[in-house]
Amino acid sequence: MRSRWIHVPLLVATLLAGCSSAPIFAPATTAASRSAGEPPGPPLPRDLARRADGRIASGWPISVHEHDGKARIARLINPTVRDRAGWAEDLYAAFTHLKIVHANETYCAAIAIIEQESAFQADPPVPGLPDIVRRELDRRAERYGVPKMLIAAALKTNSATGRTYEQRIDALRTEKQLSDLFDDMIDDLPLGRQLLADYNPVHTGGPMQVGVSFAEQQVQERRYPYPMPRALRDELFTRRGGVYFGTAMLLDYPAPYDDILYRLADYNAGRYSSRNAAFQAALARWTGHALVPDGDLLRYQNGRPSEVPSQVELALRAQAAALQMSVPQIRRELLLEKSAAFGDSPLYARVFAFADKAAGSALPRQMLPRIDLNSPKFERRLTTEGFAHRVAQRQRACLTRGAL
Repeated sequence: MRSRWIHVPLLVATLLAGCSSAPIFAPATTAASRSAGEPPGPPLPRDLARRADGRIASGWPISVHEHDGKARIARLINPTVRDRAGWAEDLYAAFTHLKIVHANETYCAAIAIIEQESAFQADPPVPGLPDIVRRELDRRAERYGVPKMLIAAALKTNSATGRTYEQRIDALRTEKQLSDLFDDMIDDLPLGRQLLADYNPVHTGGPMQVGVSFAEQQVQERRYPYPMPRALRDELFTRRGGVYFGTAMLLDYPAPYDDILYRLADYNAGRYSSRNAAFQAALARWTGHALVPDGDLLRYQNGRPSEVPSQVELALRAQAAALQMSVPQIRRELLLEKSAAFGDSPLYARVFAFADKAAGSALPRQMLPRIDLNSPKFERRLTTEGFAHRVAQRQRACLTRGAL
């Protein structure tokens, strides 16, 4: 289960309870990976960065003039969206700063994510947030043996905004408000640090629901192009910051897919999850181990690989002799699972060689991860596969607007 899809309500529960070149192949998409009758999405170029000579290998046009590019993006956005010109300006800037291909296919991929995640709201509301926060504060207090009357008294304290914490909880609507509230509670309330342990519950934010940890990593690898007069966490809740980091997460990495559907699944489940899920399926076919193709090859704890071996790692260790690899070698290559390098690794190549032979044909190198998405705000069962299909449908609608 990926942290970016444990949205704020579940994150609050978690808090108060205690979480460049692409590989050379691009295999055909299998019918089993799509819903019945689902048309394939448009392919995206492997190298999404603009070439030095200004051309794209796929032949898609690049917007030469800034005004034309912004106008084209505005036409692709649903006419019901407020301030289409403003959204178009921030999208154009993000693509330019990141050197992503300026094309309808890539624009519409980002637009579809924004539609799905926030309906074009820079700081989208979360239904029922006050009740969720109160329930989890009570649970946290019970865990630490703090009387509820002390919690109630603390919440009547005036905060930095002039309102009491109780009033601010009652008025909670968005992730940004929740993030600010917890920062203030931790700093100001006598019980704040004891109950909340210097922990902000908001791990994702903004119009594209980007993880704070991803944004922190991104600014280490590439200079953030805008002035940042506030904390990075707060910048995610701005339109320009949310669009910039969301575009980076979706498009600023080489992926070995021939269909946008798998990149969209990666956005939800984590980069390279669709490639890794196919690897898990191939390993299961070869070894006979029952493995869930969720896209995680290792166990993770607090975002870091655990020393406890996963089922994938155990299955590989059992085949160490056939793979002609030691247990430490297997571990080192599995640690590459979140990067393009794993697709070029000897472990990846050898597992597929054995699996293809066992199957009598080449197995898919891409597969939609099987992940159930859980959160108190979901009223029905949601999955990464469902997310990818819904966003792909939005992208096709966007491309249709561009063809009109």
